[in-house]
Amino acid sequence: MASSNVEIKRVTDRKGLDKFIQFNYDLYRDDEYNVPNLYRDEIATFSRDKNAAFDFCEADYFIAERDGKVVGRVAAIINRRANEKWQRKSVRFGWIDFIDDMEVSAALLNTVEQWGKERGMTEIIGPLGFTDMDPEGMLTVGFDQLGTQATIYNYPYYPQHMEKLGGWEKDNDYVEYKMYVPDAVPEKYMKVAKMVEERYNLHVKKLRRNEIFGKSGYGQRVFDVINETFKDLYGYSEMTPRQIEQYIGMYLKVIDLDIVTLIEDWNTPDHKVVGVGISVPSMSRAFQKCKNGRLFPFGWWHVLMALKFHKTESVDLLLIGVLPEYRSKGANALLFTDLIPRYQKYGWKWGETQVEMETNRNVQSQWGPLDPINHKRRRCYKKKIQ
Repeated sequence: MASSNVEIKRVTDRKGLDKFIQFNYDLYRDDEYNVPNLYRDEIATFSRDKNAAFDFCEADYFIAERDGKVVGRVAAIINRRANEKWQRKSVRFGWIDFIDDMEVSAALLNTVEQWGKERGMTEIIGPLGFTDMDPEGMLTVGFDQLGTQATIYNYPYYPQHMEKLGGWEKDNDYVEYKMYVPDAVPEKYMKVAKMVEERYNLHVKKLRRNEIFGKSGYGQRVFDVINETFKDLYGYSEMTPRQIEQYIGMYLKVIDLDIVTLIEDWNTPDHKVVGVGISVPSMSRAFQKCKNGRLFPFGWWHVLMALKFHKTESVDLLLIGVLPEYRSKGANALLFTDLIPRYQKYGWKWGETQVEMETNRNVQSQWGPLDPINHKRRRCYKKKIQ
């Protein structure tokens, strides 16, 4: 497949996958805002035998070359579970990167469109990953803001290309917020948290490592809450048991449980988990120290200092979720009254939310007492396949 002097090649082996991954490191080398993913995590994401999402997803990866040099990349993905749930025939484009050249971006997106058309799809959407647990949405505001581990950073010319290519329109917009850690827990949170405990018998639960694993362990219960909380959000496909097992290993096995907070309903016999707040120290600066996404020779030290010893300025609010029937009761106030003192203890200056749908006013309203700053926006585009 080719457009002008741009040649598109499908990734068919490990050497090709290495080139696919490496292009992002090369394109954003020394950029002060981009946060590169670790190479080993990228390999796990793109490997069919390691990523449980391939149980219900189909994908191919493509690189664009000009005169033998890589100038772009993109993943073409079909998430059958999401398509079935949302009654759409969508092919997703994800992990898209390109130099500032319209021929390159057009060739990449045309390739995904054709790939989807051959498989019966009627629209192309993105940037999206295999599932909501992958980075999503093209950055449109906030190019001068440091990225986070769980989100996409891209140059300002990316959305400019989408506008110029024609046929693309907004499918969904996301917002992200930055909030400075207060000197004291806001009084509103304190009052609501006290009321919630007394009136509804809801209480904070702090995890111990030995409570996480097994079919009845808290790891499963945490991701059950996440599935239920996010099930009606844009493009979401509920995590399968195998995915949940993977994510328990990826997240709960290694993160600091001091900044993981659960809410339990003590009116139920098994103390049902009804809310989850998972925080992680910001790994942004540490990952920037990992050359080409490698922990060695020196990157591991910076990662260890951030992850284990909290030597970082900020915290990422990785996953915050409360079951729908408990949101109106103010259950999320319990999360914040427990977590904010811990952020203060570690000396973190600010926290950042992950992507939130711009229409999700219920989620955005919970940040009110923290004076949130909407510092980033991003967009998922769509286009009909002719």
